Amino acid sequence: MKALVLEADWKPKNGYKLSPYEEKTGKAIIGSSIWKKRELTLKEIEKPKPGKKDLLVKVENCGISEPDIHFYQTDREGYILYPGLTKFPCIIGHEFSGVVEEVGSQVNGFREGDLVTSEEIIWCGECTPCRNGYPNHCQRLEEIGFTVNGALAEWISVGSKYCWKLNEIRKSYGSEANALEAGALVEPTSVAYNGVFVRSGGFKPGDFVGVWGAGPIGLAAIALSKAAGASKIFAFETKKERRELASQMGADHVFDPLALKEDGSGPCKKVLELTNRQGISMGIETAGAPMQTIPEIEKSLAINGKIVQIGRAIQRVPMYLERYQARRAQFYGAKGHSGHGIFQSVIRLMASKKIDMRKIVTSRFYLDHAVEAIEKASKRVNGKVLVKI
Repeated sequence: MKALVLEADWKPKNGYKLSPYEEKTGKAIIGSSIWKKRELTLKEIEKPKPGKKDLLVKVENCGISEPDIHFYQTDREGYILYPGLTKFPCIIGHEFSGVVEEVGSQVNGFREGDLVTSEEIIWCGECTPCRNGYPNHCQRLEEIGFTVNGALAEWISVGSKYCWKLNEIRKSYGSEANALEAGALVEPTSVAYNGVFVRSGGFKPGDFVGVWGAGPIGLAAIALSKAAGASKIFAFETKKERRELASQMGADHVFDPLALKEDGSGPCKKVLELTNRQGISMGIETAGAPMQTIPEIEKSLAINGKIVQIGRAIQRVPMYLERYQARRAQFYGAKGHSGHGIFQSVIRLMASKKIDMRKIVTSRFYLDHAVEAIEKASKRVNGKVLVKI
């Protein structure tokens, strides 16, 4: 089968001390400090065979995500930019949908022909975090497209316990093609859902919400906030094309933060001006630029306001703690999308048409041009770039 494989040299940066875990497993905890001279190549490899508890899925769509971009982009020394858990060589891609082609002998609840998507996080279910209900923080974590083979390929074998049916969406959207396109957007939408509703506990209908960064996760946060009853949604995004998408997904006030900075106002002043100085009940950081965004979000918070950090950035950020104390504010870190009924809820929202994430798809490529798709996504002008398999 055809598959997009990432290979790289294991070459820790000067001064980076490998952990015993990294030495034993060959997995990098901080990938950007270890993997150098990466190559992305479309290869012919053997079709996977499903285990007894697996589904063999014929992949139909796979989204290009921010980590895929960070695999493609490198620093001046040639190291990948992705800072997280990785093991190469590996087929990349994890935001996918497809059709079940084969069902393992010990699998219940699925059959050939089912439309499915899958969680990206491969949690064990046995370690202490998993048993305590925190699968996103599994101590034996594997990740589809990061440490085990992913979905920028014609087929993928994945454990059935990580898969979710899209049949409800097919009934609602009227065609298999539409359902499968929406299905590839369940995973990134679930990342936003986890941050907005699970980790931070959500907000009350009628509250004001701000979203910093209108990439795919930010656009999902806007759509979910609209569906949850936010009375005003503010979006801050530097790219014109993404500002337009933010409006389409439900943002009421959309601004270029760089333009606001130039005219001397800034996001926080706009928020306070348009909320009668009450501020936002939730500020959602999806830009992955907390050095620039967190100071503005802090100053925009209402009493008892919340900040949820979804964007990833390996940097320390100064925070003015007096503001959190004086305004009874909270800060939440969000990672992943598994557990807590998240995938089920996102699929139901799509099936009920409370959200339609297909609006954010702005480019489509075929697998033979997957590297071009990643290159286009790396410009961060598009909404979601999809690869049709």
